[in-house]
Amino acid sequence: MIDHASRAILLDIEGTTSSVRFVYDVMFPFARKHLDLYLDSQWDSDECRAACEQVAHDAGHDSLAAWCEQAAAHDGGELDVATSQRRLVRDEIVRLMDGDVKATGLKQLQGLIWRGGFESGELQAHVYDDVPPALDAWRQAGCDVRIYSSGSVQAQKLFFGHTIAGDLLDRFRGHYDTTTGPKREAESYKKIAAEFGLPPSDILFLSDVVEELDAARAAGLKTGLLRRPGNAEPPAEHGHDELTDFTQVRLVKG
Repeated sequence: MIDHASRAILLDIEGTTSSVRFVYDVMFPFARKHLDLYLDSQWDSDECRAACEQVAHDAGHDSLAAWCEQAAAHDGGELDVATSQRRLVRDEIVRLMDGDVKATGLKQLQGLIWRGGFESGELQAHVYDDVPPALDAWRQAGCDVRIYSSGSVQAQKLFFGHTIAGDLLDRFRGHYDTTTGPKREAESYKKIAAEFGLPPSDILFLSDVVEELDAARAAGLKTGLLRRPGNAEPPAEHGHDELTDFTQVRLVKG
């Protein structure tokens, strides 16, 4: 059990509220399968262009246009600009997905692709059975529950708005992604604590990744390591409280 006397809980998603396998076996393949169709059909939309610009910045370029110009000089400018840009973005996204890189532009583009799947009903997010009742109990107790994930805020909201347990989005008061900062750096958790408006020690962070928990603890947060089925085996001496589900978080009066 983790006795928690504060008014705030910060949650990871993969391996914490939801199965890692759902993300890797369902969501990521869905994004890969629909990538070309999305880029071809939505290329001129503001959302798609903004995500692609972020992909270019993540790749170290000033803009998508500058990236395209550099590529054209290299390949002789055989393709028209739009085709060249789409090819650059597509190839970079595939490379990032192959390497499981937590890049902001990748996450934005994946979120846009997933939106179509969630809104059509083709995708329904997995959550563990203990999650909905725990979220309800924490909300009833006045706990401020928020999400911090490498997936974009947009993708997080789609995820929790379309789960196998129904719409859970209203259980959360805030969402954070890599635009706040890397999940393995203490400064990111200090920023989030400031957003909560609470001392870091009043916030419990739950995750399945020891390095994330180490960063949160360095920022002053309380921590708990989820040992869900299928999660990676943590180091023997990690120093964080362990739990197998959310029923083991016991809210107590401070």
